[in-house]
Amino acid sequence: MRFTLVDRVVELQPGAKITTVKGLSLAEEYLADHFPRFPVMPGVLMLEAMTQASAMLIRVTEDFAQSVVVLKEARNVKYADFVQPGQTLTITAEILKHDQRETQLKAQGTVNGKLAVSGRLVLERYNLGDERPEMAMTDALVSRQMRELLANLCAPAADVPVVAGGNGVAHEVSVGNRAK
Repeated sequence: MRFTLVDRVVELQPGAKITTVKGLSLAEEYLADHFPRFPVMPGVLMLEAMTQASAMLIRVTEDFAQSVVVLKEARNVKYADFVQPGQTLTITAEILKHDQRETQLKAQGTVNGKLAVSGRLVLERYNLGDERPEMAMTDALVSRQMRELLANLCAPAADVPVVAGGNGVAHEVSVGNRAK
């Protein structure tokens, strides 16, 4: 089962920052069990929402060069409030350090401007074909799917600002059929 916990990209600065939103609906499958009389977004899914937003930022920063972007470590994760149906979780992730294989980020989720979750994330990235050349086609497929997903998440708001990366050099970010 796969949960996409990003509904829309609100802001994107390759190499620096991303802001996304997730509207929590009572129709979310997991809310039937978590908890039936007091439905709230599970903490692990709040962390996953921060991870997914962070992975999108990394993929755009590297022009989708790596097919696999996974959470390696979550540090100092603090849960400050519940996210209930009808509320919108706004996730912001900022790159702190970016090297050959890992990216460290500061991420937080807020509801109506009030902190709900925060933490420091370390995401690792690589291509399956690096170790197993027969998987190179899978890398290309996954990268294409991630590019399409991001294009869809940016599409509803044609005015999503995408600006130059942290190095100040303006560069084109291709997302689907739109160039930014």
